Amino acid sequence: MTPFTATSPARSLENAVQDHHVPAEAPFSTIVKKGQILRIEDGYGQQAIDTLFYNADDFSERYSNQDTMRVQGMAYISTGTKIVSSEGRTMLTMTADSCGRHDTAAGACSCESNTVRFGHETRYLHACRDNFVLEVSKHGMSKRDVVPNINFFMNVPIEPSGEMTIVDGISAPGDYVELKAEMDVLLVISNCPQINNPCNGFDPTPIRVLVWDDKA
Repeated sequence: MTPFTATSPARSLENAVQDHHVPAEAPFSTIVKKGQILRIEDGYGQQAIDTLFYNADDFSERYSNQDTMRVQGMAYISTGTKIVSSEGRTMLTMTADSCGRHDTAAGACSCESNTVRFGHETRYLHACRDNFVLEVSKHGMSKRDVVPNINFFMNVPIEPSGEMTIVDGISAPGDYVELKAEMDVLLVISNCPQINNPCNGFDPTPIRVLVWDDKA
């Protein structure tokens, strides 16, 4: 992984309250408290990071891609974006973005979609929806609680016709996003295992997740 890049003199590896290395293809979850800063880092570049957020006190309130796009008036998210819940409340605000391209329309890969897109021989390959179902089950939820997600660092150009295509990622090693939690949230990640399209450069890699108490 590349060296840590500080976005604030108040934040360093030494004063992070959480520091997690998430293996390639793996699920992950943690609680981020209101006021804390969450950093999701693409350590090796070209790694899609499928992400969901839930209100940590009421999991029935969760990330809404439709409301997030509606409030921003755009299909992509970046610095200044408010991550909006199914109740119309701001869950987090994106405060830093070194990459500039993050999708919230294409959703997560699944065994079923892999079969349709890439052939029956891919039916049993690991997929993000499996990761999400496994991880939310640790918090008492089920597959019906998995909703359309953010794909940090995934490059999905949208044509004027509305057509979308997943193409090569543009994130470089060490690219990151930072978000400030506006409520206590449950973060759930699938470090995407997809190897049939270029969202991961056909080579899934580890990522890093850090959390700080906001002192900036």
